[in-house]
Formats: sequence, C-alpha cells, structure tokens
Amino acid sequence: MDRYLVISSDTHAGPPTERYREYLDPRYLEAFDADVAANQQLIGARRDLVDTGDFEEKWEDETGDGGKKASWDSTARNIELDREGIVAEVIFPDADVLGGGASAPFGAGLGSSGDLDGELVMAGARAHNRWLAELCSESPERRCGIATVPILHDIEEALTEIRRIANDGFRAMMIPTLWGSQPAYNDPRYEPIWAACADLGIVLHVHSGGASRDIISPPGLVAIYATEAWWWAARPLWALLWSGAFDRNPTLKFALTEDGAWWLPGIVKRMDEKWVGGHNTAKLGDAFRQHVSRRPSEYFGSNIFVGASTPSREEIERRHEIGVEAFLWGNDFPHPEGTWPHTRESIHDTFFDVPESEARRMLGGNAAAVYRFDVAALSPLAEKIGPTLEDVHSPEVSAAN
Repeated sequence: MDRYLVISSDTHAGPPTERYREYLDPRYLEAFDADVAANQQLIGARRDLVDTGDFEEKWEDETGDGGKKASWDSTARNIELDREGIVAEVIFPDADVLGGGASAPFGAGLGSSGDLDGELVMAGARAHNRWLAELCSESPERRCGIATVPILHDIEEALTEIRRIANDGFRAMMIPTLWGSQPAYNDPRYEPIWAACADLGIVLHVHSGGASRDIISPPGLVAIYATEAWWWAARPLWALLWSGAFDRNPTLKFALTEDGAWWLPGIVKRMDEKWVGGHNTAKLGDAFRQHVSRRPSEYFGSNIFVGASTPSREEIERRHEIGVEAFLWGNDFPHPEGTWPHTRESIHDTFFDVPESEARRMLGGNAAAVYRFDVAALSPLAEKIGPTLEDVHSPEVSAAN
C-alpha cells in the first residue's frame, strides 16, 4: 500500500473517576469514596507546586473537549485516532488529562507499587480491567487493552486475575514499576507469573509514571521526579533479564513503555560487555552468565521491546543501536506531553529520512506482531486514513516543528 499502517503502542484510557463505582465489588465502595476524596486533595496540592501559566487554557482552546471525552468514549476516541492516522492502539490506564482524575482506583494504575494496600489495589485493578474490557469490545480489531495486575502482594490472587483477563481476551498486562518493600522481580516467587504470561501469550509491561516516595517536598520536587522517573521504570528490565526469566520462559515478551529509548544503547552495551567478560569483571567470576545464555542485546526484538512513545530525533537516529525490530512507536494519546493533535506532523519530523522498510516496522509492523493485531482487518482502514509515503518522507519541514 502507499500508506503506512500506524499502531500506537502507548495510549491511555479511563472513565471519569465516579464511573469506576459500577465496576467495583460493592464491599469496597466505602473505601473508594475515601480514596476519591484523598485524590482530590492530592490533585489540589500538585497544582500548587508549579505555575503552569496559561498552558491549560491554551490546551483546552486547541483540543476542546475531544481529549477528555475520548479518554472513555469509544466513538470520540476513534474519531481522534482517525484524524491522527492511527489504525490501532495499545491502551494503558490513567488518561488523567491535565491532572483531572480518570485514574484507576486505589492507585492501581501507573503509580502502583508494593507499598500500597494489596487488597485494595487488586480491587482497583479488577475494576479498571472490567471497564477496559468493555471499551476494547467496542472496536476489538483496533484495540489491545493493557490489563493492570498488581502481582506484588499475593501471587495466587494475581494468577487468578491473569487467567481471568486472558479468558476475557486480553493479550497484555502491566505490573507495578515499584516493588517497594516487597521482593524485587528477580525473586523466584514471581516465576509462576512469568510462566503464566508466557503460556497464555500475555505480553508483560512496565510503564513510566511511578517513582520513589523518598523525596516528598519542595524545593525541586517535580523537577527531581521528572529527571529520575525513567530509572524506576527501567529497573525491572535488568531485574528480569539478569535473573534468567527469559531463558526459563523463552516465549515471554516484555515491553518497557513510555520510558524513552535514549538511555538504552549505553546501558545495553555495558551489559553486553559484562556478559562477555574482561578485566573489569574478572573478579566477579561467572556472575553475568549464571542465568543468561545470550548477550543482553540479543534479547531485544525477541523477548524485550521498547514502547518508545513520542520518540525524539536522537532516538530515531540511534535506532540500530536500540534495534529496529524492538522499537514500538507510540503517541501517548491523550496526554498533552504526547503528539496529539499533531501526530501526523510529528511522524514526518521524526521519520522523514528513515527507509520505508524500517519506518513500517517501527510505526506499526512490530506492534502488529507483538500484540497480535489482525493486519488484514486493519489494512482497509489504513488505506483510508494512514499517512502516505509522501506525508512521512517529504523533505519539507512541517509547521509544527
């Protein structure tokens, strides 16, 4: 085709907070009310931390109510994706446009951690997963929902939820980024989780958003969080890899989403050097080969994938160091820090000089394979709305750049 089939590996959805009430087990409704009240106070406190000027006013003038409604309304969502030239999407929790709510109950979304109440966070996860299953059922060929499964507190309960979401048609799930006071992800207690995901074809995810709570006050609180948030999301990668999870479960797929890709070439190169061995690792003996049979870089594109949401030109230019076959483009819809409503321009500005075969893989082909989208079912829509080759590869610089 003369158009690109574009799949976003990173979008977000969630209903207005009160809508979660109907998806919660009734015994948690009183706790839900308290959670909503606490979150409203937290939202107010966050707004007091920084002066955003007239950003929100300008953003709402530009986007209207489209982003908010598309966070939960299927028809509005498809309209916005069509405008952006996106035929399919991988959907994470916490739409939360401009900090206004729409987050999974009890912290079960992007900020989930081992320091939360295990029973409540699982209740919140189930509520979100029930709601998300309904959203995905309205355009199943276009949507791959990421169920959220807090695995840190109760392994058996987590396994029950994994089997339930698989039965509901989910092909992917997200685990907490922060294990906190719970055992880290190299601990053997999690092996049944990794094995279940491999056996059921569930793609395992972490997503940027959570961070340590050891810094809780100004000055510099928000800036410090933004500077180091990538590291907390990256940490599960090497915990899983060095523990041998991918060797024990060769079909296990793991994606690290919305955490950038700028840091990967350097650290993967260092991990390769450690695995190969040399003067600076001689004293550590076989530490880097005990559970890992290949160079760490060789797991990228087969077991490990990078949901490089809103990638920069630097990341695109270093795509071969990251691995074209491991690269999953995303637009972070509907978050203001994403590319919406200028995704077509953004794709041009970052991919204009990338060979077509590589651009097709990164913009949609890899995601179609990893998340098992039906390309034949999506192709007619791509022929209608997808960016053309000229749209992407024109030498002209877009007005948005």
